[in-house]
Amino acid sequence: MNTKDLRNIHALVTGASSGLGFSMAEALLQAGATVALASRVGTKLDQAVEKLKREGYPAVGIPLDVRSEQSVNNAVEWVKREWGKLDVLVNNAGIGMRTVNPRFLVEPQPFFKVTPEGFRDLIDTNLTGYFLVARGFAPLMMEQGHGRIINISMNHETMKRKGFVPYGPSRAATESLSYIMAEPIVFLASAAAEGITGERIVAIDFQDWLLKRK
Repeated sequence: MNTKDLRNIHALVTGASSGLGFSMAEALLQAGATVALASRVGTKLDQAVEKLKREGYPAVGIPLDVRSEQSVNNAVEWVKREWGKLDVLVNNAGIGMRTVNPRFLVEPQPFFKVTPEGFRDLIDTNLTGYFLVARGFAPLMMEQGHGRIINISMNHETMKRKGFVPYGPSRAATESLSYIMAEPIVFLASAAAEGITGERIVAIDFQDWLLKRK
């Protein structure tokens, strides 16, 4: 089964204006998928979409604040109106430790020094955001009879790393929400991944994991 041919697959990637989200969206486009890059309104999203269009890919941008139910609903309505379906949702949007401690790598701070506002903001984005987006698109997938939700997480070591409150706990919670992860995004979006659910796939161990399944 060809995992590199994603023609007829429609995918939406959150947090896709830069970094890993952009790379995953690009990989899906290269494999033939139709992809919407979803992110907060701004020049970063516009520039990301334009870059992909210049390379010849049919990328589109969708304004999306994952913390807002209304924004999620607007994105769902756009997908219904423009595409009529969604095969793959990649929950990737998130903010990092730098938002609560700019020097977290060299000066990790105890959890009790994290401000309540900083804690809430990160959890609202990294955890509640995953919930809201999945909640928004799940009914469409159930109605069409298929669909995959892929939640991007992190390694276990980072979840438990000193000074990583609340980023580590936020990603641990997303795993309990979904039990699915992945950098091998093209495989997970393809027909070869049919039936896979409730599994944790570590990107650097992907080939070993795949061989064991065969």
